Order: sequence, then structure tokens, then C-alpha cells
Amino acid sequence: MDSSAVVLNRLFRQLATHRFCQHATRSTAAAPAQWQCQKRNSSTGTLKRDKESTWQQRTDHFPSDKADEYKRYPTVTSDQLRGRRQRPRRVKMLMRDFIEDSLYNPHYGYFSKNVTIFTPGEAFQFNRIRDEPEFYKILGERYTQFEDELDEKEFNDARQLWHTPTELFRPYYGDAIARYMVANYKLTEYPYHDLVIYEMGAGNGTLMLNILDYIRYAEPDVYARTKFRIIEVSSALASLQAQKLQATASSRGHHGKVEIVNKSIFDWDLYVPTPCFFLAMEVFDNFAHDVLRYDPFTEEVMQGSVLIDAEGDFYEFYSRTLDPVAARFLRVRDAACQDRPYPHPLRQSRLVRNLRHRLPFAPNLSLPEYIPTRLMQFFSILSTKFPAHRLITSDFHSLPQAIPGYNAPVVQTRYQRRTVPVTTPLVQQGYFDILFPTDFGVMEDIYRAITGRLTRTMTHEEFFVRWAFVEDTRMRSGENALLGWYKNASVMVTV
Repeated sequence: MDSSAVVLNRLFRQLATHRFCQHATRSTAAAPAQWQCQKRNSSTGTLKRDKESTWQQRTDHFPSDKADEYKRYPTVTSDQLRGRRQRPRRVKMLMRDFIEDSLYNPHYGYFSKNVTIFTPGEAFQFNRIRDEPEFYKILGERYTQFEDELDEKEFNDARQLWHTPTELFRPYYGDAIARYMVANYKLTEYPYHDLVIYEMGAGNGTLMLNILDYIRYAEPDVYARTKFRIIEVSSALASLQAQKLQATASSRGHHGKVEIVNKSIFDWDLYVPTPCFFLAMEVFDNFAHDVLRYDPFTEEVMQGSVLIDAEGDFYEFYSRTLDPVAARFLRVRDAACQDRPYPHPLRQSRLVRNLRHRLPFAPNLSLPEYIPTRLMQFFSILSTKFPAHRLITSDFHSLPQAIPGYNAPVVQTRYQRRTVPVTTPLVQQGYFDILFPTDFGVMEDIYRAITGRLTRTMTHEEFFVRWAFVEDTRMRSGENALLGWYKNASVMVTV
């Protein structure tokens, strides 16, 4: 395993050089059915230079020929890499498997080892805060204090620290979610069924505790019939949730209400026929995506794979053959979204597209399109394993500083307490967050097609205006942090 000093030095050099990396592609004579793109060196952070510099921003005329390795190296999946403690080399995989492995590998994945969720300590007393600038100031002070305390235990220049609305607006955020569930439960299921709640990716467990606290206080009869089950892929977070539950069991008494299942939702094999609510708050953005590019002249679609060579360098290949998951997504999207216009590389005029790609140094493939194949698989699991579920999900419908492409992610890391964005998802596994926006219009149509359930999508503000006690988060100036923040987030619920 790399020492801390080596990892930090590697990360620093990677950030220093990464700004020159682009998604340029070109066809290779040795492998006419594939396209490859040279990326930066993942282990040293430097750019390779063979006959000529390869950091050009628009095209890559002389990439190293990796066609032979692409033919020889075995294809692996993220499931096959779960048991590996070292980052793989001499392999190739689909882009979604590379992203899944980078984020969720139990030994070196981003969420398994490097992420710390910010907890502000005492809940903010918004009614006592003058205005948003004062709130920013208080929040910044608590951030600094929180990370100073972490550094006293273990200094880490590359610590990944981020916050969630659950933590910033507790308990009011959880209260609103609970109020929505109880109202709908009492309207349709009570008293014939228990209130069963599943939460995927529960973080520190704060939302779970806030929801149970509210139901016990406001709806004791419903609380007596409430069961809460967390599905958590991260062993570290599952342990943290259990510790937090045990630490507060004497005062809150929820321990007997909660079950923590330490497994991926994609490994779920238990059939749940009874009605339940399924919470997926801020998890869609970290679901793995596949990447596609299109021939601008023939409009042929090609799927991206990642080759990792013997030195740990990344190369992006494209093949005309789609794997069954990506092919299914395109079929479902075509059928479900016939009347919905959505951003797509081939939406512009064919004449304009042809002219643009005939210009000197123009790339010979379209910009990449990232398709949420993992999210489609999640909807299938809800349909087959939780047929009576009601989904409640919130996530970002747009993200600033996304990399080039359609539905493209933000790829970023923290270094020396500063957020540093980069321009490709092909980065050192485990040290970078890769988060995608969610096109809720398209996802609503796909969810309905797969599950047969109706949905409603609204903005973050619209949902909380209706279900939160907004006076609890109103500052003295009249500004409301719960409603004013997360303008780029939406909420989708099953109706």
C-alpha cells in the first residue's frame, strides 16, 4: 500500500498536470472497430510524450498504440474487483465498471476509505441568525473546527469532506420527510400495514434518527408500527450508523426499530411484497454511468471502455458493439421518451454537424454522452424486489463545472482543504468524487416504464415549502436557508 507521502505527492502532481487532459479520440488502423484516447499517467500524474506532445486540447494525433493490449487484456467487472486490495492493471472494463470500482471498491474506493461527512455539531438555531452571510460565516467556522479536530487525530492533506442537507438542516429536513411519509401512510395503508421505511446510503444515520424522533413525538400510534431498514454498501458507514444508534439508544430508544443491512442494493435478493417507502436521498449522483459516442456522419453509436496498462495508465476505447445493459437503456429510453426532447449529441442539424466535424483538427466522434445504466438497474430492482414501494428521492438536476459532454459528471477532489475539479473520470481510483446530474424528466419516464408506477417531480424548494415547518429555518432577515439552498436539486416521489 502506498505511504501517505507518496499518495499525496502523486495526487498533487496529478492535479497539476490534469488540466491539459481532454477527451480527444481518433480511429486506429490496427483496430478499426475500436477508438482510443490517451489519458494522463495515473501513477505519476505526468503526461506521456512519445513522438509528439499528447496533451493537446482538441485532438490527439499520435496516441500510443494500445490496440494489442486491448485485444490481450482480460475484461473485468466491478464485481470481480471487489476482493482486490490493489488497483488493477493489465485489464479492461466498461466505463460504468471503472466508475463503480473507483467509488465503491471496499478496499480503495472513494466512499470506502476517503470520505468524511461533515457534521456541524449542535443544530443551527436559524431563528437567531441574522442573515445568509452570517450563516456562511458560522458554517465556515464549524467546518474549520470540525476538520481541525480530525487533524488532531490523524492529519490527512487529501481528506474528502462534504456536507449533506440532512446534516445542515437537521432535524428540520428529516422532519419534513417524515411528515410526508406519515401523511401518505395514514391515507392509504394505516392501520392495515406497518410503516416500513428503507433507506439506501444513509451516511451518518442522521436522517434515520431524525425521522424516527419525529414520528415518535408527533405520531406515537404510527411509531409503534414503524420499522426502519438501512441498506448500506460501505462497511465503514454501516459500522458508524450502528455505533451512532447504540450510542443514542438509551436516550432515543430506536435501537429495536432499526436494521442495518451491509450490502449493495444491486446484490439485494429478498422479495418484499408489502408496502414500503424507499428513500434514496443524494445517491443517484454517484451511480455509475456508461459512456457513448456517436459517429457524426453515420450516427452510429459506440460504447466506451477503459484499458489500464501495466504502468497503471488509462486509455479510453470505443466499440460498435453495445453490451446488453447499455443496449437495453437505449431501447427503454427510445420507447419511454418519444415525446420528450432531451439533450443528445445528434440533436443538432446534420448539416451543421457534418460541417463542424470536417474542420481541420476536429474530432472524428461526437462529444461523450453519459447514460445512467446503473440507475435503470436500480429501478428494475425496485420493480422486481419491492413491487409495492413508494420512492422518495432527491438529487441534483444540474451541476456546475461538469466535464465536457452530455449529462457529464463533475469530477473533483479536495487537496489541502480546497476543492479541485478535473476534466475526466479517468482518475486515480478512490481519490476523486465522480457525481452526475439527473435528468428527472427522462428518469421519470424510464421509472414509469420499468415499474408501472406514477410519479411527481418538483423542485427542492417546492417540496419543502409544502412539507417543512419553514419558520424553523427562517433567519431574522426573512431569508430561509432550507428553501434558498439547493436550487439545483429536485425531488421525485411515487404517487
